Amino acid sequence: MRKPYLHTHFASQITGRHNYIPMKFDSFAYQRPDVQKTTETFQQHLSAFQSASNFDEATQAFEAINQLRTAVSTQWNICHIRHTIDTRDAFYADENTFFDQATPQFQGLDNQFYKALLKSPFRNELEDKWGAQLFKLAETSLATFKDGIQEALQKENSLASAYMKLKAGAQIPFRGKTYNLSNIQPLELDPDRNTRKEASIAKWNFFDQKQQDIHDIFDQLIQTRHNIAQKLGFDNFIGLAYARLSRTDYDHRDVAKVREAIVKYVVPVTNHLYAQQRERLQLDQLSFYDESFRFTSGNPKPAGDATWIMKQAKKMYSELSPETDTFFNHMEANGLMDLVAKDGKATGGYCTYISDYESPFIFSNFNGTSADIDVLTHEAGHAFQVYSSRHWKIKEYQWPTMEACEIHSMSMEFLTWPWMHLFFEDDTPRQLFAHLSGAVMFLPYGAAIDEFQHWIYENPEAKPEERSQQWRKLEQKYLPHRNYEGYELLENGNFWMRQSHVFSVPFYYIDYVLAQFGAFQFWLRSRRNDPDTWTDYLKLCKAGGSQSFTELLKTGNLKSPFDENNIREIMSGVADWLEQSDTANF
Repeated sequence: MRKPYLHTHFASQITGRHNYIPMKFDSFAYQRPDVQKTTETFQQHLSAFQSASNFDEATQAFEAINQLRTAVSTQWNICHIRHTIDTRDAFYADENTFFDQATPQFQGLDNQFYKALLKSPFRNELEDKWGAQLFKLAETSLATFKDGIQEALQKENSLASAYMKLKAGAQIPFRGKTYNLSNIQPLELDPDRNTRKEASIAKWNFFDQKQQDIHDIFDQLIQTRHNIAQKLGFDNFIGLAYARLSRTDYDHRDVAKVREAIVKYVVPVTNHLYAQQRERLQLDQLSFYDESFRFTSGNPKPAGDATWIMKQAKKMYSELSPETDTFFNHMEANGLMDLVAKDGKATGGYCTYISDYESPFIFSNFNGTSADIDVLTHEAGHAFQVYSSRHWKIKEYQWPTMEACEIHSMSMEFLTWPWMHLFFEDDTPRQLFAHLSGAVMFLPYGAAIDEFQHWIYENPEAKPEERSQQWRKLEQKYLPHRNYEGYELLENGNFWMRQSHVFSVPFYYIDYVLAQFGAFQFWLRSRRNDPDTWTDYLKLCKAGGSQSFTELLKTGNLKSPFDENNIREIMSGVADWLEQSDTANF
């Protein structure tokens, strides 16, 4: 995933320096921003912007404000990276707490800038220079903040951090050893069914033991978000969440249509895929601990360790295109990747951008499974996009909105298919089938998480058990194959507790679903040897966030997922390839 920015455009990503000398991430200097000094300097630049007598003066002040935000963004990102690499590091834990508290204050300054931008007498000239999307984003952002909610935003940030820290601190005893949530995953994929069952239950026992803490955190998050939304004039948090995600050209009704199309055109395909899997594994019934185990001989794995993987990745990106060759050399030479799982490290993977150093950073948790290659190519897709769009001098355009960001990442997973043999050798055919079928299987789960969140914030007074009952109903709608074998925690509807996005970036998860349909189109075009596939992908990356989601789809020559006919057509092409695969030999 592309790392979100604490619901604020202020702590975001822009480029203030274009002639810096590349250096390794370990040498990037960190200094806590002085909130008072930053505020005073910001007010000086804002005053200059508002009192500008001509367009040149307004532009000069505009750029000074951007450079100030860049400085804050850079420090916040360095802090976040180092904190997530080792959540036990006391210094960066304290600095992360500082940003949890300070970010709403910075957001207040950003709010002032957006108001001034929309009222500027030079708005037409600014719009001609930077495009209309900047002003659409400003208008949307203004709906997400006003004075008086800073304390509630601080609480929201702190609660999200508490959940991340709870998961990062997992200590899972299993057969005489202790694991975390990342390095127990290979055991959940073990060819021995008892091993993967017991490992999976050991993991879920951690969530069971922490169940009350997780429910308490989530209860507080729901109420905090609902109260913030009402103070801002929304009926509930849903409208605010969409505004925070800068969704300027579609709403919850459009998303609901996508979910229903998934029930209609995707769930039948996934039901068939799970039935095939059960037959391949020679099981009477597929259980929850079997779902991720795809083949009797075990899931495909990279044929080497992390160092070996990086050697293969270097070759892959050198051959994919001149642009990816330059990009990957920059990432590798400057230590801009932390990839291997270790104790105290936050779970998951992300990519972020360190503005003043014009450098993406990739974070992941390699654990010896095929997911290592998935996450590497996925996060490299994010990183390549922001590296390609670093020429934009305003922060709002470095990244697009999140659903567009995920097109870059998911498409990169597919555009690198011709090089998968470098990682999986003789296991490549199984890996390609597992990758594509896994992408299809994700869609109903992603839709379920989204509908779950809509229900939650439509019913903010619901009790924990009512929320979990609702999740179980949605599993039966989107994931009817799922069998928990009577395991109480999951039978009672608590599977959702593992999904960090629900806590940290609400309503983000559907972005993966929307983007997947874009990525499938790039995959289908590459299978047809469409000569414009890479050209359009590169064009999409370079556009950054200068256009809205639906406009970016047009830039990349992609069809919209909000049209049911497009989803039907895309799924037909994907399902045909899966059906023609020789799974009998897997």
